[in-house]
Amino acid sequence: MIVEHHPLIKEFPELRDRLHAMKADAHFTKINDAYEALDKEIVRLEVGLEHSSDADLESLKKQRLQAKDTLYALLTA
Repeated sequence: MIVEHHPLIKEFPELRDRLHAMKADAHFTKINDAYEALDKEIVRLEVGLEHSSDADLESLKKQRLQAKDTLYALLTA
């Protein structure tokens, strides 16, 4: 099984310049930091470095998706 991180630059390559510019925004940075932490935790779980229930993993993935949707909205506003 191949497990990969989902950095925003890979998710939204067309928004590279906007992503870089938004790093100065505290609200954006807070959500981005949470997104990255969730992504790292999900990868650790998927590769077996840590353990959790399937329901917990699914919940983390939903939280990551919500954060990603919020970040996309901020990037495209």
